[in-house]
Amino acid sequence: MSDVPDVPEVPEVPAELARLRSSIDNIDAALVHLLAERFKCTQQVGRLKAEQHLPAADPQREERQIARLRSLADSAGLDPVFAEAFLNFIIAEVIHHHERIANGDT
Repeated sequence: MSDVPDVPEVPEVPAELARLRSSIDNIDAALVHLLAERFKCTQQVGRLKAEQHLPAADPQREERQIARLRSLADSAGLDPVFAEAFLNFIIAEVIHHHERIANGDT
């Protein structure tokens, strides 16, 4: 009797599934890098707003950005409701960062 526990066999993944998963992994990596670049820019915006004593949130710009993103999503075949929810999540995080910068919590 062996001390090695039984390891269930992993079924072989079809080539097409492996190819698609690889593409998804690459896209996910690109998204992370794009988000990192976006947040670098928004950090600079936060510093400028703090220096100019401007509010962290800009509701008019946020409205324009949401409308723009919904239109882009629709053109790209992406659910505009999902795109808006995604952007709202990002905007909330950006505002949080801007508030921290304004409070000197960088």
